[in-house]
Amino acid sequence: MRNAQSLKRRSQNLCLCLCVLGIGLWITYTSPAPSYAQSQTNRANAPALNRNQQQVLQSIQTAGIIYLGETHDRLADHQAQLAIIQTLHSKNPRMVIALEMFQRPYQVWLSGALSEAQLLAQTQYPKRWGFDWNFYAPIFRFARAKDLPLLAINTPSEITRKVARSGLNSLQQEDFEWIPPRAEIDLGSESYRKRMRETYESFHQGKGNSDGFERFFEAQVLWDETMAAAIAQYWLKYPDRPIVVLVGQGHVLFGDGIPSRVARRLKAAGRKDWKQTTVLLNPSEEIKTKSPQAADFFWVSEDQP
Repeated sequence: MRNAQSLKRRSQNLCLCLCVLGIGLWITYTSPAPSYAQSQTNRANAPALNRNQQQVLQSIQTAGIIYLGETHDRLADHQAQLAIIQTLHSKNPRMVIALEMFQRPYQVWLSGALSEAQLLAQTQYPKRWGFDWNFYAPIFRFARAKDLPLLAINTPSEITRKVARSGLNSLQQEDFEWIPPRAEIDLGSESYRKRMRETYESFHQGKGNSDGFERFFEAQVLWDETMAAAIAQYWLKYPDRPIVVLVGQGHVLFGDGIPSRVARRLKAAGRKDWKQTTVLLNPSEEIKTKSPQAADFFWVSEDQP
């Protein structure tokens, strides 16, 4: 049982939903009816911060791009995100929130004045993301109250599944409307490949094949590159607006998911005046003790549900 729970949590941390593997499994959407997440959101939307958390906030507030690596279904992570966003906003109200939870073609709906129900319907959130909306709703409401821009940064599901089934070489010209050019999709990180292979083999219990892993890895890298492109494009246009990125932990661990790909783009644009930082929310004990280099900062909630 302990091994099964560990595997489940690891897969969630890495944000490798089974749908990416192209096996047709979608996470069931939890409706806005009362739920565990909803029942807890009023408990501590902006909890008092301990000394360690205050130090983290002090250290990250000068960064132009701040990644908050979450586990999608862990309430403590989303409460931490809200607390961090509220504090950063008090220092610089011109901030922007970038969201893995929404895919790039649906940006127009994030920029509008829809009700939450309309937003979820128009962005196809139940099908394309599916984790309980009540985890994210307090952050969304704060952003709306403060008139903060929200960025949809993720790859369209149709493209991710196509790559997971048939690889990057199967993409046609029309597929690149919402993703970076093929030349910008860098598969060269061996450390990242090694970690993804361990994850892939844990899913398949050693029965996966090399072709299947390559498609899996290509889909994951495409996901990272698409989000990195969206973040870099916005920062280059508005370098005075800090970007807070809400994203799964697997996309920021050791910096070789999204952060390194954002850095590559900003360097290519000739910019030297940028600073980005990663915060891992409630990392596992294994990461904290064996891999302190996995992120710039660890944020630990005192009371995790």
